[in-house]
Amino acid sequence: MGKTPLKKVIKSKIKTHKELTKLEKQRENLKYEIAVELGLKDKVDKYGWGYLTSEETGRIGGIMTKTKKNLNLPKNEEILKNSEEIDRRVHK
Repeated sequence: MGKTPLKKVIKSKIKTHKELTKLEKQRENLKYEIAVELGLKDKVDKYGWGYLTSEETGRIGGIMTKTKKNLNLPKNEEILKNSEEIDRRVHK
């Protein structure tokens, strides 16, 4: 089976109160900023990310991808790889 997607890794860390890496925090902050810009802050705060429609999440994802590319931020695969390397060092 394939690797666990970054969003599931981050969700698990948040749920278990584990600290996010710098890159994971950066990704989450960007996602939240975009939700605010799209007027979805109240919905996310009240119901959580899972209650957004596929159209809303797609819009956020599209803007995130474009923004990350324009700002030369790492792709999800790179963030996940960095996170796994940090976890290996911590659990040695």
